[in-house]
Amino acid sequence: MTEQQKRFPEFYVTAPQPCPYLPGRLERKLFTHLSHDKPLELIDRLLTTGFRRSQNIAYVPYCEGCQACVSVRVLASEFQPDRSMKRVLARNTNLVARRMPPVPTDEQFRLFRAYIDARHGDGGMSDMTSLDYRMMVEDTVIETFITEYRERPDGATTLEFDDWPLKAVALCDRLSDGVSMVYSFYDPTDTAASLGTFMILEHISFAQRIGLPNLYLGYWIEGSRKMAYKTRFNPQERLGPDRWERVFPVAEK
Repeated sequence: MTEQQKRFPEFYVTAPQPCPYLPGRLERKLFTHLSHDKPLELIDRLLTTGFRRSQNIAYVPYCEGCQACVSVRVLASEFQPDRSMKRVLARNTNLVARRMPPVPTDEQFRLFRAYIDARHGDGGMSDMTSLDYRMMVEDTVIETFITEYRERPDGATTLEFDDWPLKAVALCDRLSDGVSMVYSFYDPTDTAASLGTFMILEHISFAQRIGLPNLYLGYWIEGSRKMAYKTRFNPQERLGPDRWERVFPVAEK
């Protein structure tokens, strides 16, 4: 591979497939392979300008006649939770977060499978095996970490963390200007805890503590109920044709 090829990656386009978010539409993706010989600055530039990472692939929607997928990031440095979010935080004071290297475990995979089977049994990840999960976690060429959320029993000490019930997991990348949430999952039987919302709030707080201004949430799609929750985290920016643009969606109070 020439030095020029290392610095300017080759891009490819997938074949059209049914869109999983908007019925009756087709999706295509523009993608490139990430590798250790690519400059970290280049990879970071891709991931802070609309590309998402899946293992060692960076991709962006490339759909003919459709621009519904919009990259969203929360301005963590300015974020303040609303009353509904404060209630979510109060309901989860018994959860303890721990950051760790991207090393998968059987316990994580069992929770992942329970979540997928309950919430996304007809989706593209429905047939993922333990090996697939391991690759999703381990295959990365940038700074990636896992956050485990465990439920602290009454009277427990932090030394017993690994024995506490595992309630949620988030896989994230640390970028130059923020944290990117790659994938998260949680106990699907604990419907009252709003664990998905809690993990976003906790990562916003984490980004604030380490001095990073943004939390990247991937794509928001107008008209998709699956993506509607992302509008609740304000202030936020959405990626326009030329730059990130600040927006103020109406948040639930």
